[in-house]
Amino acid sequence: MRLLDGKEVSAKIKEDIKKEAAEFTAKAGRKPHLVAILVGNDGGSETYVASKMRNCELVGFESTNIRYGVDITEEELIAKIQEINQDDTIDGLIVQLPLPKHIDPDKITEAIDYRKDVDGFHPINLGRMQRNLPCFIPATPYGIMMMLEHYGIDTSGKHAVVVGRSNIVGSPMSILLARNSNPGNCTVTLTHSRTADLKTEVLRGDIVVAAIGKKNFVTADMVKDGAIVIDVGINRENSTETKSGFKLYGDVDFEEVSKKASWITPVPGGVGLMTIVGLLKNTLEAAKGTIYTK
Repeated sequence: MRLLDGKEVSAKIKEDIKKEAAEFTAKAGRKPHLVAILVGNDGGSETYVASKMRNCELVGFESTNIRYGVDITEEELIAKIQEINQDDTIDGLIVQLPLPKHIDPDKITEAIDYRKDVDGFHPINLGRMQRNLPCFIPATPYGIMMMLEHYGIDTSGKHAVVVGRSNIVGSPMSILLARNSNPGNCTVTLTHSRTADLKTEVLRGDIVVAAIGKKNFVTADMVKDGAIVIDVGINRENSTETKSGFKLYGDVDFEEVSKKASWITPVPGGVGLMTIVGLLKNTLEAAKGTIYTK
């Protein structure tokens, strides 16, 4: 078994991003600029946004965190998004999920200018991705593809099984793995909560991507020997064993599954770090205008 080490890969790619960002700054007279909107005080969201802002600083980006209380209206949030859409000094905009129940996340996603949608969730970006056209790819699947490429893993002709069909990870991951590209060219099975005999389906996977949001859901008896296992899950549980007061678990039972896998991502230290790299890459491309002409 070998680790797909998100710490190693993300550090390498961030160095490349830092160099490109410096070149952009020297030429444009300003840094690439990412804005993150955070609504409420969800602990996980606070952690994710702080990490994104910190990584922007590390690679030479400007970053702005706009915070609102849970009582902000949908109309007020959309008005702010539209204001940011018109600001040429801002290259990328993310609105951290989840949002309060009175705000429709689909309306918020569609309000963001797709040319600043560095999370890659806008229907225009998702549609262009499906057609293999230039676009901003959802950050987590993008990060996973960069990780596979970094380690030179040959995916062509492999059977990939994706567990979970979310619009953020599962569905775009299945499209990327099936595309005529490298990595890619897989035969893909997209499984979900209604899949009959899920265990049998997952056992067929040469590559297994677990993105279902349930602690240790994928167990050793669901994974065949030599499989490549990518764990997208980040499940927080309170813990007295850590300084933070919580512990992170993946969707894969790492201890047992790692005994059978040829490659596997750890949690933490795996896909989560690559998600941030995907976001940074998208923001840099937005600043440079290489996906959509400014």
